[in-house]
Amino acid sequence: MWQRLGQLILKYRLSLLIVLLATTVGMGYLASKVELSYEFTRAIPLDNPKYKSYQAFREKFGEDGNLLVIGVQTKELFDSSTFQSYVQLQEDLKKVNGVEDILAVPTAVELIKDASTERLKVIPLFDTQNFAQDKIDSGLLRFRKLPFYQGLLYNAETNAYLMGVRINKDLMNSKKREIVVNEVESIAKDFENKSGIAIHLSGLPYIRSKVALMIQDEMEFFLIASVVLSALILLLFFRSVSAMLLSIAVVGIGVIWSVGTLELFGFKISLLTALIPPLVVVIGIPNCIYFLNKFHVAWNQTGDKKRALVTMVDKMGVVTLFCNVSAAIGFAVFALTSSQILKEFGLVAGINIMALFFISLLFIPTVLSYLPPPKTRHTRYLENPRLNRWLTRMEKWSLNHRKIIYGTTTVCVMAAIVGIFKLKSEAFIVDDLPKSNTVYTDLKFFEAHFKGVMPLEIVIDTKKKQGVTRNLRNLEGIDSLSSYLASVPGIARPLSVAEGLKFARQAFFDGDPASYALPNSYDLPALAQYLSLKDSSAQKNSLGKLVGSFMDQNRQQARISVSMADIGSYRLPGLLDSIQQQADLIFNEGQEKKLGIELTGTSVTFLEGSRFIINGLKESIFWAFLLISLCMLYLFSSVRILLCSLIPNIIPLVITAGVMGWAGVPLKPSTVLVFSVALGIAIDVTIRFLVNYKQELPHFQQDVRRTVIQTIYSTGISIIYTSLVLIAGFVIFCFSEFGGTMALGWLTSLTLITATLTNLILLPALLLTSSTKKKS
Repeated sequence: MWQRLGQLILKYRLSLLIVLLATTVGMGYLASKVELSYEFTRAIPLDNPKYKSYQAFREKFGEDGNLLVIGVQTKELFDSSTFQSYVQLQEDLKKVNGVEDILAVPTAVELIKDASTERLKVIPLFDTQNFAQDKIDSGLLRFRKLPFYQGLLYNAETNAYLMGVRINKDLMNSKKREIVVNEVESIAKDFENKSGIAIHLSGLPYIRSKVALMIQDEMEFFLIASVVLSALILLLFFRSVSAMLLSIAVVGIGVIWSVGTLELFGFKISLLTALIPPLVVVIGIPNCIYFLNKFHVAWNQTGDKKRALVTMVDKMGVVTLFCNVSAAIGFAVFALTSSQILKEFGLVAGINIMALFFISLLFIPTVLSYLPPPKTRHTRYLENPRLNRWLTRMEKWSLNHRKIIYGTTTVCVMAAIVGIFKLKSEAFIVDDLPKSNTVYTDLKFFEAHFKGVMPLEIVIDTKKKQGVTRNLRNLEGIDSLSSYLASVPGIARPLSVAEGLKFARQAFFDGDPASYALPNSYDLPALAQYLSLKDSSAQKNSLGKLVGSFMDQNRQQARISVSMADIGSYRLPGLLDSIQQQADLIFNEGQEKKLGIELTGTSVTFLEGSRFIINGLKESIFWAFLLISLCMLYLFSSVRILLCSLIPNIIPLVITAGVMGWAGVPLKPSTVLVFSVALGIAIDVTIRFLVNYKQELPHFQQDVRRTVIQTIYSTGISIIYTSLVLIAGFVIFCFSEFGGTMALGWLTSLTLITATLTNLILLPALLLTSSTKKKS
């Protein structure tokens, strides 16, 4: 079959080449239209209860993740010149297209009781037109007496101040977000340069924009680096510019197809899908090495280029097919999960790894048929003395030192199993960023001075119209839960309608800070008008908008908004459970009619997404293992060979997991990804070895020992070259700024190094041992 296919490819080589190039042009057009993802990609499915709850919250109360925060730390903020610059900063930010609102010290207000109307008047604390020092000092004195702003806009102990910039939610998920964030950052940096005060920026809009830009830059770097490195390795191996350019052309076509496939399916470039083009380069090069190696061997044997090309397709077609199938399975199993981000990655990667097989199968023979035959220097690598000496050592170890091989393997596996028990699952929202990155350091600034910026929302449903404002017990419950939250380490002072009522009560008692408390049953009727802030002139004020957003229109549901530190997925579940228990205790203990209490927001969806991805990845490892096993069983039709093939590939995964445990690398989406990817790629070496073993066995009259020796020498060099390309290709990812991508690089490289050793040393030993037992 494969011999006939090789003949047909050469017969219709021009037509096939034209079709291949025309398809590439079409995919190139699609690739030119692909866009970056500017949304927080869904890690959980649309029908997940947590996702539904979050979407319901956003519909009712608006976005929880569109606040960009700007922080400064200085004792001189209220000096006339500095304060004037700070006011100008706020004014400049208001002019940015997409900025809806700003809450900051210069526009802070106080509530004053108007004796004539018996209403609360909203009065600015600072005159932003008059910067006389005495005027600023007077406003500062009144500002310090308002507990509402403590922990919200300033930290008195550390002299840190916060400015909250709310960005339009429609811009958040569009390309314009990048422009808005860059403009805000530029204005903030101008203030820093003029005032000499260090500026810090954070919040989800800022973090997401910066990460998106880093993804774009890294995608370009890794693609160029993987191509250059692969080209150098190929040139070193084959000593042929034409062979190098041919291989680069194959993976170049694969890259164009992979990016075009993203656009074809309507996907955008995300943190995961950005890895696909460089992965296509890394995985595609071994295809070229396998084909070129067999072509050179056949050319040396026959001296006939056409026969050598047909032999190349005949011998390597099935090997490359199953190598690509196994690699594609390692990626495609992610499409079986319910996580959108994994589905996109798995589907596109799986399809394009299989496409690489057809590109290699058609492009390499057709182009080689037009090129002149290889020269002697191009095939000299087949007689590499140094590599042949290593292969001789491997042969001796496999034949004569099997007990040492098994003993060493057992010790390594036992040590790895101990390390596996040290593994723990933990992820952070920004833990993939390096600790020196300004996005990370600025986030830590806000955690140190304001306890964080990650949103957590608690929605209390009274299940009755006006149930929030006309039931003092519910208001007391909101205040009680807020007090509990404020006492929890890593959680900033919560905001709710109760804080607005406290602010109003303080105003009714002539601004006395001691009166900042929840109104009692006697105070509440007099303060009822404050709850109509949305219908009053205060609607235009930032404070009015803020406080009015803590109830729905029917005043049936109230929200408690919390900013918290990025404490990680290990601690977060326990924290959320304790909040849920405390809320149930406050609102529902001893009550016949239970109130609805829902924890939602970005922090909750992040946790659910991390759990979902990790569980999905664990399932994908199982499916990858099962499907690859079935492929191996179909290919070799032998349970004995199947077991011999799986053991050398399971051991590297176990060792890698053990190293993670000993090194303290946690299980998180980016590190769990390694296992099914590495399994799919590492099994290629096994297939290459065993297919050759199966093909050679009849020629040696079923003599396993002689066949194993021959297979080590005939496949060893191409296996070592291929493994070096793969390892070098994944090592590139170690230069990533993202911790997850870096982990993918060195963990996959470690797995491939171990897999190369187990397949060239342990696998031959297992074949010899199993054949001996079979005979006996």
